[in-house]
Amino acid sequence: MTAVLPWILFLVLVFALLALDLGVLNRKVHEIHTGEALKWTAFWIALALIFGGVIYLAYSNHWFGFELKGVTPENQGLDALLLYYTGYFIEKALSLDNIAVMAMIFASFKVPLKFQHRVLFWGILGALIFRGIMIGLGAAIVSTFSWVLYIFGALLAYVAIHSTFGSEDNEVDPKDKWITKFMVKHFRYTPEINGMHFFQKIDGKEFITPLLVCLVVIEVSDVIFAVDSIPAIFGITTEPFIVFTSNIFAILGLRSLYFVLASIIERFKLLKYAIFVILMFVAIKLLIPAGYDIYNYINDTEIESLEFPIWTSLVTVLVCITFGIVGSIIYDKKHPEIAQAEAANSSETAEPEETAEDSEAQAEPVEDAQEAEEPAESAE
Repeated sequence: MTAVLPWILFLVLVFALLALDLGVLNRKVHEIHTGEALKWTAFWIALALIFGGVIYLAYSNHWFGFELKGVTPENQGLDALLLYYTGYFIEKALSLDNIAVMAMIFASFKVPLKFQHRVLFWGILGALIFRGIMIGLGAAIVSTFSWVLYIFGALLAYVAIHSTFGSEDNEVDPKDKWITKFMVKHFRYTPEINGMHFFQKIDGKEFITPLLVCLVVIEVSDVIFAVDSIPAIFGITTEPFIVFTSNIFAILGLRSLYFVLASIIERFKLLKYAIFVILMFVAIKLLIPAGYDIYNYINDTEIESLEFPIWTSLVTVLVCITFGIVGSIIYDKKHPEIAQAEAANSSETAEPEETAEDSEAQAEPVEDAQEAEEPAESAE
C-alpha cells in the first residue's frame, strides 16, 4: 500500500486540477485571449516548479521508499530534483510541436476560437491517459530489458534527424490524414459546426461534427509525438515516479500555452534545431553505454561506461530552449519582411471568419434544440 499511495495522491491532485480547470476556465463558452492564457500558463508552470520541492523532500527523506539507485544518500534529493526539472523542460520543449499541429488542425476544420478550448480540454485529458499507459509500459519493459534503452537511443537519433531535415509530414492538411478519411467514411459526418457539441442530430440521426474529428486527430497526433517524448524522458531517468510526474505536469499546462503561442509558433524558426540538439544529446547518452558494452565484449575487458553528471542534462535543455527562442526573435528582427508575411498568413488561417450573427445562429439555436433533446444525446 505504501508504494501505491504516492501514485494515488498524485492522481487525486491531477483530477482536482482538471476539475478546477473545467469548473473555472472552461465554465462558460468564451474566447480565451492572450492575457488570460498567460495567467494560466504561469499558474501551471509555477505549480510544476513547486512540485519539484515535493520531489526533493520525498527522495531526501525516502518517503514511500523513494530512492535513486547509485546515488549517495546526501545527494538523493538534489539529484531527484534535477532529474524532475530536466524531464519537465524536455517534455515542455517537445510539446511545442504539438501546438503547431493543433493550430493547423483547428484552422483546417475552421473551428472558431471560442470552441477550441473544449476540444483541447478533452484532448489533453486523453493525452494524460495515453501517456500514463505508455510510461507504465515503458517502465516495465526497461526494468526487465535494460538493452531497450539502446533502441530508444537509436529511435531518438532517427526522429531528431528525420523531423529536422526530413520531409515535412506535418504540412499535410489534417483533412487528408488517414484518420480523418476513416471517420468521415465510416460515420455520419456533418461539416457544420453547431455550438460546442461533438455530436449533432439531423433528421433524427446522430452525426459527428468537426469538433469530434479534431479531437480524434489531436489524440492520434499526440500518440505519434510520444514516440520521441517517452524515449527522451527515459533517457534522462528510469525512475517511474519522476518520469510520470514531470511528463504529466508538462501536459497539464499545454492547453493554456496553446492559446499563448498558437498564432506565433511558426515564427520560432530556430526552435526545431534546438529540439534537434536536445534529442541528439539524449540519444548519445543512451547509446554510449552500448558502445562500451560492445568494446568490452570484443576485448574481454570491464571498462565502465562514461556517465554525464545529472546537471549537464538540465543545463543542455535550458540552453537549447533559450537559444531557440532568443535566436528566433533575433532572426525575425533581422528579417522583418518574413515575419510580417507569416503573421499575415497566420491571421488568415488561425481563426476562421465568423460574424456575430453567424456565431449566434451557430451556437444558440442549435444549443437550445440540443438541450431539448438532452436525454437522447448521452453519447456526448
